Amino acid sequence: MTPRRPSVDVPDQAESPPSRPAMDLIFGVGSAIASTVYGTITAMATVTAFAKETSSWQLAQLVAGTALVLWIAHLYAHGLAESISVRRALRAEALLPIARREFGIVLAAVLPTTAIVLAALGVLRQSSAVWLALAIGLATLAVEGARYARLEGFGFSGTAAAIGANVAVGLLVVALKVALNH
Repeated sequence: MTPRRPSVDVPDQAESPPSRPAMDLIFGVGSAIASTVYGTITAMATVTAFAKETSSWQLAQLVAGTALVLWIAHLYAHGLAESISVRRALRAEALLPIARREFGIVLAAVLPTTAIVLAALGVLRQSSAVWLALAIGLATLAVEGARYARLEGFGFSGTAAAIGANVAVGLLVVALKVALNH
């Protein structure tokens, strides 16, 4: 027999470490990590795409609105796919677990949107708020890379690679921001 390697499957809630509600809310739990990463990248991309063209209020609405629309799209698409795979009509009660799992898309936009709202309120300059929103996204991606590495039982180099890969995707978005604004 070969030794059992940890699988890529995400453990269910019963196998997860003790819950820390605030951290779980911000960074997702179990399979919700995927929606947090997706939401973070899309929030960063939205900030990048519209930062120079809109007011802070409009930018905040775009980031939050994009997250909400993408969450609804994911909810419907995953519900439809599940309905087809189990050969059962799509029902509202079947959408609730999917809605919870995918809600990380919306939650990932909360802190970047808050940074932009601070600019709209005059607490920060818009350019500072945009960079803060992007930094929040990069930090979130780093945390998710570390969580993935821990789940897989990676050592130091594997953890560094997982964090680096996640942050590299975020830095690509930041590089696009710089390229679009110059």
